[in-house]
Amino acid sequence: MTLPILICDDSKFAQKQIVRALPEHWDVSISFANDGIEGLEKIRAQQGELVFLDLNMPNLDGYGVLEAVQKEDLPALIIVVSGDIQPQAHARVTQLGALDFIKKPTNKTIIFDILRRYGILTDEEYTAVKPTDTEQTKTAKTTTAAPETSTNITPSRPNDDVIDYRDQYQEIANVAMGRAADLLARMLGAFVVLPIPNVNILAVSELNMALTAVADDESLSAVCQGYIGAGICGEALLLFHDSSFEDLAQLMRYEGDLDDAGQLEVLMDVANILIGACLKGIADQLDMNFSQGHPVVLGQHTNITELIESSTKRWRKKTLAIEINYTIEKRNIQCDLLLLFTEDSLPTMNNKLIYLMEESEL
Repeated sequence: MTLPILICDDSKFAQKQIVRALPEHWDVSISFANDGIEGLEKIRAQQGELVFLDLNMPNLDGYGVLEAVQKEDLPALIIVVSGDIQPQAHARVTQLGALDFIKKPTNKTIIFDILRRYGILTDEEYTAVKPTDTEQTKTAKTTTAAPETSTNITPSRPNDDVIDYRDQYQEIANVAMGRAADLLARMLGAFVVLPIPNVNILAVSELNMALTAVADDESLSAVCQGYIGAGICGEALLLFHDSSFEDLAQLMRYEGDLDDAGQLEVLMDVANILIGACLKGIADQLDMNFSQGHPVVLGQHTNITELIESSTKRWRKKTLAIEINYTIEKRNIQCDLLLLFTEDSLPTMNNKLIYLMEESEL
């Protein structure tokens, strides 16, 4: 009997990765949903007896989907596939009835083991469709159609526009963001609320506007840190809202005076975690390493206009900007991380991205 499978994720790239990790020659029909609302509609329409569910999505996130499925007692087995690997995230989805939790990016071995563990694949089916050692070292061609709106990727050239790769970069940023949030959550003993990363290619004037939109007139403190590796270079910029210092110091059990020196110590601790973990997460996925410069304090208790003047004067061309806004649940803590890659880095990054996409087919 054909099993209806639903893949609910706002990233076409992530949807493809899951499809390619499913068993070949398995009697299934696959549907796709780009957000939680669409996902619920398809579950209600019995298009998802088995659901692979992302957590960070627009309109309705994965938690909302799980809550609705539980409330309406919908017949769906749900496996969460997410870049948010915080312990609390895992605990919450389990409480909401998720069958299991897979951290992104996934692969055939992980998917097969879970399907067999919960009896979704019988022993006979597992034997018939399990990947052999040879198959795991070759490109596996799935018999199921990929999402109709999948991005057409072609080899990059120096003038290629990153807009064709935005979905892929957003998914890479999503995974890296989750790793950083996990470290921060463990340090603070709190739950980090994660956004959908914002990915754009910006001219200097557009970068100025993007920075202005981050904080408006609120007082900020900021740290920047350069990085370089394998033909890719850029700068990380962490903007920390000054109104967040008191709550953050409390969670960190900071015992000193929370004067400018104390706030700077707290700021640098957070910057080291978020910048370091995000860059490592991106580097690991692109199969490379970044060398990081020393972090530099751009300013304390200043306004965004002054920070823009000091941080963007080095940027003369277009910039690949990845913006991630971190907040802490039930706390007045907010900071914005911007990862800025030079225009000259884009050909190398795009080629690495193409290689990553080919590897995801294994």
